[in-house]
Amino acid sequence: MTSEYSAHHLQVLEGLEAVRKRPGMYIGSTDSRGLMHCVWEIVDNAVDEALAGNGTRIDIALHPDGSVEVHDTGRGIPVDIEPRTGLSGVEVVFTKLHAGGKFGGGSYAASGGLHGVGASVVNALSERLDVEVDRGGKTWAMSFHRGEPGVFADKGEPSPDSPFTPFEVRSELRVKGRAPRGVTGTRIRYWADRQIFTKDAAFQLEELATRARQTAFLVPGLEIVVKDQRHQEHNETSFRFDGGISEFAEYLATDAPITDTWRLTGSGTFTETVPVLQPTGAMVPTEVERECHVDIAVRWGTGYDTVSRSFVNIIATPKGGTHQQGFDQELLRVLRTQVEQNARRLKVGSDKLEKDDVMAGLTTVLTVRLPEPQFEGQTKEVLGTPAVRQIVTQVVRKELAARFSSPKRDDKNQTALLLDKVVAEMKARISARAHKETQRRKNALESSSLPAKLVDCRSSDVGQSELFIVEGDSALGTAKLARNSEFQALLPIRGKILNVQKASVSDMLNNAECASIIQVIGAGSGRTFDLSAARYGKVILMSDADVDGAHIRTLLLTLFFRYMRPLIEDGRVFAAVPPLHRVIVMNPGTKPNETIYTYSENELHALLTKVTKSGRRWHEPVQRYKGLGEMDADQLATTTMDRSGRMLRRVRLQDAEIAGGVFELLMGNEVAPRREFIVESSDRLSREAIDA
Repeated sequence: MTSEYSAHHLQVLEGLEAVRKRPGMYIGSTDSRGLMHCVWEIVDNAVDEALAGNGTRIDIALHPDGSVEVHDTGRGIPVDIEPRTGLSGVEVVFTKLHAGGKFGGGSYAASGGLHGVGASVVNALSERLDVEVDRGGKTWAMSFHRGEPGVFADKGEPSPDSPFTPFEVRSELRVKGRAPRGVTGTRIRYWADRQIFTKDAAFQLEELATRARQTAFLVPGLEIVVKDQRHQEHNETSFRFDGGISEFAEYLATDAPITDTWRLTGSGTFTETVPVLQPTGAMVPTEVERECHVDIAVRWGTGYDTVSRSFVNIIATPKGGTHQQGFDQELLRVLRTQVEQNARRLKVGSDKLEKDDVMAGLTTVLTVRLPEPQFEGQTKEVLGTPAVRQIVTQVVRKELAARFSSPKRDDKNQTALLLDKVVAEMKARISARAHKETQRRKNALESSSLPAKLVDCRSSDVGQSELFIVEGDSALGTAKLARNSEFQALLPIRGKILNVQKASVSDMLNNAECASIIQVIGAGSGRTFDLSAARYGKVILMSDADVDGAHIRTLLLTLFFRYMRPLIEDGRVFAAVPPLHRVIVMNPGTKPNETIYTYSENELHALLTKVTKSGRRWHEPVQRYKGLGEMDADQLATTTMDRSGRMLRRVRLQDAEIAGGVFELLMGNEVAPRREFIVESSDRLSREAIDA
C-alpha cells in the first residue's frame, strides 16, 4: 500500500474482462443464484423470440458433464456481417457488451432483454460456450473459451478440457452442415467457469422447472421442455398453458374462490425522450411514442394470504415498481369508493379500508408489455418507467368499474361477496387493534385470562420455556408428573380440533380448542400475529403414535400454518416422537436388566436380532405402546420430555407455495384430488404397519 495515487494506478478493463473481474455486477452473485441467472439470460433470449411470434418450443437440458443446453426454434441469431465491427452477428452478440437487437431497431416490440449484455456475460463467465444457428438452409457454428472465439480440438464428446486454439487474424463462423428447408433456431451449450463460481454452486432443477412453468403461463402456446440428464434416470418435464395468466392465477391460489378470475386488460400510450442511433453513428435525443399493454388477472379467495406476481415483458419484477404501485393504488381507491356507495348495506361507519384489507385473500398476476422499459440494474427486479403507473391505474379503474356496474347476475353476486369480505377484514382489523389497545391498558395486577386447563411453567424466560400440546386428559396426568415444571407448560386438547383449512376465521375463533391454543401462545393470529409476543420458545405437539395421533398432529399443524405461520418459519414448532416399543433385555448374573425403547418395527426387529446374537434374552411380551397414557411418568420423561434423552422433529417450511398446496390437498374442501392421492399412494403403505 502506498499513499501515492495518480493516473498510473487506474485500470481500464476492456470488453469481457470487466465481466470476469466483477461478475456480481452482472449476475448478482457467484453462487447457485448467479449460476441460475446465467441460464435465465440465455432462456429469456429464446423467450423473446417466441414473444415476437417466432418459435413455439424451447428445450432446456442439463447434461451430466455440468453443461447446459438451450435450443429454441426462433429466427436464429444473425450470421451476416455487422458493418461497424466487421464481425458476424453471432460473434457480436457473444463478445460485445451492449450489443444486440433490442435497442429499438424494430426487431422486437417488447422483450425481456434490454441492455445487450446477457449472452456476452454468460460467454465471459463460461469455460466453454458452443453456439449453433440454423438459418438460410445452413447450420452455422462457433465456439468460445472464456469469451475468446476459437476452435476446440474435440476427440469424441465436446469438453472444455479439449485443446483450444484462438483465432489469430480473423474469426471464422464455420458452416457445420445443412439445415432442413424452413427450419431456423439457435442451440447454445455452455460450461460455467469454475474459476468464477463457488465450489458449491449448482443448478437447481426445481427452480428451473418453476421458472419454466411461470414463463409458459406468461406466453400462451409456448412449450418449454426441461430435461435433467445428469443422472442415470433421465427426467423430462414439459410445460404449456393456453389459458395464459388466468390459469397462472388459478395455479397460484390455494384457497376456495370468492370471485372468478377476472381479467383486466387495456393499453395506453406515452412519450419519452431517448437517444436514438443515427446512420452516421451519432446518438441524437429523440422524442418517441411508446405503447404499453396491460393484462392483469385478479381473484379473491376465502383466505387472508396475498399472492402477487408482477412481470414486464415476461421478466419477473419481485420488488415491484411503477406498474405494481399503480395497481395497488387504484385497487384500494376503487374498492373504497364501492364500499362508500354501499355503506348502508355493509353497515360501515366512517372507517376506511386499508391496503391490507383489500389484499387479504387476493391472488394477482400483473403483466405489462412495452418497448425498452427502464429497470434498476441488470437483474431487472424493479420497473422504473414512470408513465406505466398512470396507464395501469387507468386500466384498473376502467375494468373494475365495468365489473361492479355489470348487470350480469354472476358479476353482481361476486362483487357483493367481495365487498362483504373486504369489509369483514376491515372490521376484524379494527377489532384486533381495539383488543390490543385494551390489553395494553390492562393493569399489571389484573388476573390472567388464560384457560383454566393450562398447566403453566414457572419460568418467564421465553428462550427456555416449552409448551406441550397434549392429546387427552389421560396423557395430561402422566405428563404433569413427567415434566420439569420450571420451564415446561402443558395444554391438553380433547380429541380432534377443528379443520381450519375448511372453516372460516370466525368458526376457528369460536372453536374452544383453537381459541385456547391461540390465547395460550399469546401472539395473536393471522395478519396480526406478533412473533415477539409469543410466550414460549418451543411449541411441541405430543400425540399418540397411531393413526388418530397423526391426524391430530396434522390438524394442529394446519392451524399453525394458516394462522401462526411465523412460529413455523422461525423453527419453533416441534413434534414429539414417543417410542412404539419397550424392550427389557435380561443381563446375566447380578447385572441389572437393560430397558431399551424402539421407534419403529424395523428398529425393534434389528434390536431383537442383535440381542439374540449376543446370547441374551428379553422379557416377553415386548410392550407395545398404543398411546401416551400407557406410559408411567418416568418412562414418559425419559423418552419424550427430558431434554437429555428425548427426540423431537422440527417442523420446517422451505417452500410456502408447496406447503400450502399440500395442506389444501390433505385438508381442503376438494375431495376428488385427495382420493386420487390416497389411491396413488396406497402401494407405498405396508399392511403390516397398520395398527388394526
